[in-house]
Amino acid sequence: MKLTRLLAPESVAVVGASTRPGSYGNLAVANLVAAGFPGPVFGVHPTATEVHGVPCFPTIKDLPVVPDAVVIATPAATVPGLVIEAGEHGCGGAVVFAAGFAEVSHEGSGRSLENALVAAAAAYDMPVCGPNGNGIVAVAARAPLWGDAYTPRRPGPVALISQSGNVAVNALLSNRALRLHTVVSCGNQAVVDAAGYLAALAETGGVRSVALYLEDEGDGARLATALAACADQGIGVAVLKAGTSALGASAAAAHTGAVAGDARVLRALVEEAGGAWAHNPHELLELAKTLAYGSRRLPKPPPCPGPPAHSLRPTEPAPYGSPLTGSLVYGSDPAARADRGARGDERGALIVTCSGGDAAVGADEAARLGVRLPPLAPSTLSALTAVLPPTATPGNPLDYTAVIFGDVRRTADLITIAAADEAIGPVLVYYDRPGRMSGDAAVEWDGALEGVIEAASALPGRVIVASTLPDLMPEETAERLADHGITPVAGLTEGVLCVGALLRPPGNGDRLRAIAAAGARGSGESGLLAEHEAKVLLRGHGVPVPTGLVVHTAEEAVEAAAALGRAVALKLSSRDLRHKTDFGAVLLGLVDETAVREGANRLLTSPAASSGAAILVEEMVPPGVEVMVAVRRDGVVPVLVLAMGGTWVEILDDAVLVPLPADPERVIEALRRLRGAALLTGARGRPPVDLMALGELASRVGDLSLVENLTFVELNPVIATSDSVTAVDALIER
Repeated sequence: MKLTRLLAPESVAVVGASTRPGSYGNLAVANLVAAGFPGPVFGVHPTATEVHGVPCFPTIKDLPVVPDAVVIATPAATVPGLVIEAGEHGCGGAVVFAAGFAEVSHEGSGRSLENALVAAAAAYDMPVCGPNGNGIVAVAARAPLWGDAYTPRRPGPVALISQSGNVAVNALLSNRALRLHTVVSCGNQAVVDAAGYLAALAETGGVRSVALYLEDEGDGARLATALAACADQGIGVAVLKAGTSALGASAAAAHTGAVAGDARVLRALVEEAGGAWAHNPHELLELAKTLAYGSRRLPKPPPCPGPPAHSLRPTEPAPYGSPLTGSLVYGSDPAARADRGARGDERGALIVTCSGGDAAVGADEAARLGVRLPPLAPSTLSALTAVLPPTATPGNPLDYTAVIFGDVRRTADLITIAAADEAIGPVLVYYDRPGRMSGDAAVEWDGALEGVIEAASALPGRVIVASTLPDLMPEETAERLADHGITPVAGLTEGVLCVGALLRPPGNGDRLRAIAAAGARGSGESGLLAEHEAKVLLRGHGVPVPTGLVVHTAEEAVEAAAALGRAVALKLSSRDLRHKTDFGAVLLGLVDETAVREGANRLLTSPAASSGAAILVEEMVPPGVEVMVAVRRDGVVPVLVLAMGGTWVEILDDAVLVPLPADPERVIEALRRLRGAALLTGARGRPPVDLMALGELASRVGDLSLVENLTFVELNPVIATSDSVTAVDALIER
């Protein structure tokens, strides 16, 4: 389904064009006339001959040309028939304003009406925006297919796709030098969803960034594919997700659900795509503007992983009752392992201000938001000393003090010198412009701004100018900055957030397409595996598990413990048992025959021992750092979940998510982002764990979930030491 004629029409017809002021049909015609739409515009009305000077015809088939876009501004009941009429006439797409579809009746007449609309559009492969939305404004094409008040705006490179009509309306009304290219109010998304618009805009000339306001993520594979198209074209994406959807039933019943909610899964995908994550509409628009004007000249992201280096060929499953051996040999060089976990480019941002207070708060916000402010090199500090006043101390943040505020030459020089430091990428300059000032005062403020503009001319795409308070970035100032290729941002914290967005490497299209492909689900048997079944599956795919035996009586448990020859754990193992600890179905550290026999009898007679329950007798694993490794496949895309804490996972809430597939190096990079990463890399004199072994284990688990079509996997804990990693507990659901 092609959206070209709908997003950039050369001719438009308004069905329901009306002479009644304030009606959708009247507004739609008035907006097209006010915008100076360059192509032919027609109205469709059974009796009217013209509206706002636009000629009207009784029906669509009476129009003198076939319009690219049809705006349908009539009651809901008429819409399916009009879509059929537009399709028969060869129109390129339609915008439907009317409400009264599935949003008011999911099972009754509203749903039936929406189904009829979808069927009509499908019959002619015709895209439809809506229903129950404000429409589309192609600002660059001067084509507002819009059912609300509209004032023509200066076009630019920023597109907005919003599942909220009001967010789109407010963006069009805002005074922030946003310079929009296209605005889409999705409505019910009956025919085209946000991912469809995103993919289409990726192919539209002049778009350099897209702001996405989402209430429903939709199809994850489609969204990942659309993000891949944006990555291919170098188009930045900023996302605001409103609310969080309910967790899938399988995830909600396990620790994973507490630390890997649906919004976190979406955020992991967005960040994998090099996108920026917003928390409110203001941030969303400032981030989209930054990604449109700013340059991210960072090394190319790592290539999409090919087939995993480790083999996924399963070994012959061990029969219940035979040892579950779980040893693996990790043979890579230790130094190479450390290098593989390196973070790549380490450039950071520079903050420039004339205020010590702004410097301190900016530094605090950078630390809170994870934006790196690297120290400047000694040579840079020396060069700055020659430009700064004696009262200023060079550093990052760079407070040049009010002594030289308004000095064009020195302002330009100090920014240029500091930005030339090899550690510096984007530059954030704080500048507040009062709305009212005397002519003499304006000279000083103009000089300060001119110095920033002069410096920015030698730093294309690297300079952001932010006011400390949003209302101190007047539209006139914002427009002037934008004219010079400088991103104007309203707000101190927003400035830090936006400069951080320029430090994130852009997405890799091939990687995102691999993520989209990983979302495909197969069919087959379903249900929870007993733990001993889960560990057979894990062992067969090279995931280390404790050596163990499956038994059904207390005497067999005693024999198994003797065969293992060391302290053992006893666990009830059943397909009906999800959380063994909650039911007292786990006994640890049993060292003698009496303890094993008594423990086995206690488990077999407990309320948790359902019919057919077995006992898993396993060797005790030496203590180490406890990590959770899990897979969720019921979110927008499949993700690997890595968390610290074992049984304390929910309380610590320290987790990172990696979209699948994920190779060991990508896993290690993610592990280093955990707040508790120091426990893995060596803290307080403790030896570091084998990160490569942990990375390979997690990568294998992710691949296993895709190969075996597993809905859910949770290994909690995985015990990691300096020379081994072992999945002690396993919960798997097909």
